Amino acid sequence: MSIVIEQPVEARLVAAAPRMPSIPATLHYDRRDPFAVRMTFPAPATLEGVEVCWTFSRELLAAGQKNAEGHGDVRVRPYGYDRTVLEFHAPEGTAVVHVRSSEIRRFLEATSELVAVGLEHLQLDLDHGLAELMRDAC
Repeated sequence: MSIVIEQPVEARLVAAAPRMPSIPATLHYDRRDPFAVRMTFPAPATLEGVEVCWTFSRELLAAGQKNAEGHGDVRVRPYGYDRTVLEFHAPEGTAVVHVRSSEIRRFLEATSELVAVGLEHLQLDLDHGLAELMRDAC
């Protein structure tokens, strides 16, 4: 069984212009980092011309399907019947994208099949992590 899930999604960038351009993005989940998800935007879709990756909690993404969630760099909330808004806050500015909620639900279901919600801690290799920390401390 694979330990990584990658799912392309279509994100719509909210801009001042009336038309919201569609940009490709990819949601990632790795069983080795069971509490986190990543959303990656390819270089052509970013102002800097480099790939941009945001990491945030799977719990935030799931909770944001029902209510506005998040107080930091990433905020998630439902919007209308089948849209989810993700806000990414950085010193350079804020990006707001809409993603189909059905795509996010499908991604979350796949992550739950890989690692059940509430059992993430069983995936952590604390001995290895501690050994890495101690190795770097010497």
